[in-house]
Amino acid sequence: MNWVEILSLNVGKPKEMDFGKKSVSTGIFKVPISQTVFLSSRNFTGDGQGDLVHHGGVHKAVCVYPHEHYSHWERVLERTLPYGAFGENLTLTGMTEEDVCIGDSFQLGEAMVQVSQPRQPCFKLALVYERKDLPLLVQDTGFTGFYFRVLREGLVSPMDTLIPLTRQVHAISVSEANRLMHHDKQDLEGVRRLLEVEELSPSWRKTFEKRVAGQDVDTSERISGEK
Repeated sequence: MNWVEILSLNVGKPKEMDFGKKSVSTGIFKVPISQTVFLSSRNFTGDGQGDLVHHGGVHKAVCVYPHEHYSHWERVLERTLPYGAFGENLTLTGMTEEDVCIGDSFQLGEAMVQVSQPRQPCFKLALVYERKDLPLLVQDTGFTGFYFRVLREGLVSPMDTLIPLTRQVHAISVSEANRLMHHDKQDLEGVRRLLEVEELSPSWRKTFEKRVAGQDVDTSERISGEK
């Protein structure tokens, strides 16, 4: 894999949104920045999540979205989308869910990051774009994006490139992980292969371990991957 270009580095603090008769806090609103910022084990300086139960944490420190998908969503939503439109911290070009594998690591400025899991679309996407079906559409297309955990903290500039360092030996792509989670749920052999990837995030590992053990897991209730 070649070096990957960062089109935009986006951060934002949680804001309140109306959700029926109540209000919800969300960190989905990200805006591009031009300055160098510090990436800690949990997030970029200036960034935050509204729901710390389902979002953020060391295994979902950085949300990544491929710009290659933007044209599709602009057609679906009938609008031009700015960088950070999906609540991602990094809008990239040159690497999609099919190209990157769980456990792959990269140099990002002074920091080192590693792919931990696909992103799961959040209902707050539906609120932002006033499309109730949007989270399911994102899930079904596989245009989900993915998360990085931080292996080494450091300064990151929007001008940096994402430099591949190591390829996980099992080479199971984010796209394949999405297939196993959402579409081919009876492919237990595929699930077992994915469970051999030590770098898979604990939350996804728990779901797949339950599936292998014969426990029903309704992933439709887990459409909550907002960063």
